Amino acid sequence: MFMPQSSTETAKQKQLKRSAFSQIETWAVACVPPKLRHGLQISVQEVQCGDPNCAPIDTAITILYDAGGRGMTGIPAEAQDVREEDVQHSMPTEDVLQAWSEGKEAEWPPDVDIDGDDAAEEDERPQLRFQVGQKVECRIGNDPVTGWAGGEVIQLWYREQGWPPNAWAPYKILLDDGRNIFAPADIDQVIRRKD
Repeated sequence: MFMPQSSTETAKQKQLKRSAFSQIETWAVACVPPKLRHGLQISVQEVQCGDPNCAPIDTAITILYDAGGRGMTGIPAEAQDVREEDVQHSMPTEDVLQAWSEGKEAEWPPDVDIDGDDAAEEDERPQLRFQVGQKVECRIGNDPVTGWAGGEVIQLWYREQGWPPNAWAPYKILLDDGRNIFAPADIDQVIRRKD
């Protein structure tokens, strides 16, 4: 049965998503120094994550250069929930973008060894908002109001055995109920200061 109202709602949702993608692309380009924008292509899409420890939908930002260099960064949120500061925190450093613009390989995000010995120097990593010992709230469910749990940051730059070489999480958290989890990104949709 054809239902015009639900078709209209679907069209509106698609338009909102396209608008969000366009806005994220604009923010991402603004994060790239002007001297590195020649030959730059940025695309944004949502990807579904099947891992129960990550957000159900991630927004992926793909960065491509005509010279062949490329990379990707992700934000664990639907595109409509992504903010400019989320894009700024997830974008690669100028050195990484420079390498990609020259067609060279460069790792992003920075690699962290399981043993805790960083493959990248401390000053090359993005600045984190929280420190070990800080009280936080973490998103553990889909409900925007009740899907949060309190806890304490117990480790920075967390990594699990078996993760791909470039995979890391900014924080490991001990929840108030005793569970250990990790925050896959340093953004308010995933981890926020506990009031």
